[in-house]
Amino acid sequence: MDAGTRQVIAFHVGDCNRDSAKQMWAKIPWMYREQATFHTDQYDAYTGMIPAEWHQAITKHARKTNHIERFNNTLRQRVSRPGRDTLSFSKKLVNHIGAIKFFICHYNLAKASALLV
Repeated sequence: MDAGTRQVIAFHVGDCNRDSAKQMWAKIPWMYREQATFHTDQYDAYTGMIPAEWHQAITKHARKTNHIERFNNTLRQRVSRPGRDTLSFSKKLVNHIGAIKFFICHYNLAKASALLV
């Protein structure tokens, strides 16, 4: 998530492991990879993945991840497809990813239009 605009710049659906961290890093646009500071939790998968000069592993008490945590909660509330006990549950992973992409596009457009006003 971009700290200035609060728009989602990349996402990855997968396990919390080193391979998923590599795939996520590859999806981040090069402009961010070359000059942005990345605040992450202290999860080991990020160590060595993100260059040390741009990586800050922080605790929840530093309050640098509030916006992404809020976005994750909003995503869980608005996209019911991943919830197994719901009527809208999809069996195919591609449908889950499509629903998440659709939500992120809508979310980013709403953030962009709010910036214009």
